[in-house]
Amino acid sequence: MTLDKAKRGQEIEIISILDSNIKAQAIRLGIFEGARLVCAEKLPAGPVILQNKMQEIAVGRNLARKIDIDFV
Repeated sequence: MTLDKAKRGQEIEIISILDSNIKAQAIRLGIFEGARLVCAEKLPAGPVILQNKMQEIAVGRNLARKIDIDFV
């Protein structure tokens, strides 16, 4: 399943990031394979907001479709 399918409040685990360029940038934001995050918000036709401890990160829908996740 991809990140764009996550629902608000769900705890997720990142399984893989398909694009190597995106993977390198995502690691700097705490989004990496094995990371456990919470889907804090999902804006209609907008980004998915991920919460990593006290930090919130907005991930655009197109990018979210390239991140494979599993629910925890």
